[in-house]
Amino acid sequence: MKRNEFIKSSGLLLLSTMIDLKSFGNVMGENSLTAKMPVLFIGHGNPMNALYDNPFTRSLNKLGKEIPKPKAVLVVSAHWLTHGTFVHSSPAPKTIHDFGGFPKELFAVEYHAPGSPEMAKQTKENIHSTTVQLDTDWGLDHGAWTILKHIYPLADVPVFQLSIDANKPAQYHYDLAKQLATLRNKGVLIIGSGNIVHNLGRVSWEDPNVKFDWSIEFDEKVKSCLSNHRHQELIDYEKMGNAAMLSVPTNDHYLPMIYTIGLQDKNEQIIQTYESIEMGSISMRCFKIG
Repeated sequence: MKRNEFIKSSGLLLLSTMIDLKSFGNVMGENSLTAKMPVLFIGHGNPMNALYDNPFTRSLNKLGKEIPKPKAVLVVSAHWLTHGTFVHSSPAPKTIHDFGGFPKELFAVEYHAPGSPEMAKQTKENIHSTTVQLDTDWGLDHGAWTILKHIYPLADVPVFQLSIDANKPAQYHYDLAKQLATLRNKGVLIIGSGNIVHNLGRVSWEDPNVKFDWSIEFDEKVKSCLSNHRHQELIDYEKMGNAAMLSVPTNDHYLPMIYTIGLQDKNEQIIQTYESIEMGSISMRCFKIG
């Protein structure tokens, strides 16, 4: 082979190799962008968990280490109830201490995670079943920051919240959640934060380790429905009898769980990451989808 022909053929081989590598890089980049994030439901319970080192908070820390680091976290919290639907779009959400009667150490806790205006806008655009308004007045309520403090203690992941329209039934929220599904493919970790059993009027202050029969019954019924993809039964929870009525006297803490199951694909399994009944009438059950 002549020298100029050798140089030409070598150059073509190198160019071909570079194109192949570029194509491989593009494919890998596309895959990393479309890797589906899991969905979490966290039974957040007592705000004091923000300060505690206990089995519950350690389970949250473990989740943070196991899950791929997201580009942003969207929290649907039991503590942002609105008339209409809002998504918080501040670039620097404030820490909201939306409770009373706790030690000053809890009020001193600040969680300074950045916001995600871009993903907040994307969330608004994804929802077509109702009008969504962008909000800059809210922030991160204790349904968000008390758990994120343990999942992402460095506060280095952007966080934003979606409100719960308190006037709408469970089916409405389930259907709305499905419109958020594409966010999972864009690196957004979606967390529902509430409690499956949440009856503060029946709390046992005397014996925090007691477990009422009705709270165990309903919590186990929900677990069974979750494991067998029986979503409609969870949506129509009022039909589950007296245990359901005692466990969910108001649905503010229950609805975040409805958002999470609305995001479950039929082929996705649910992994229970923590389960406990505290003070008789609060279920701390947590689970992961995907």
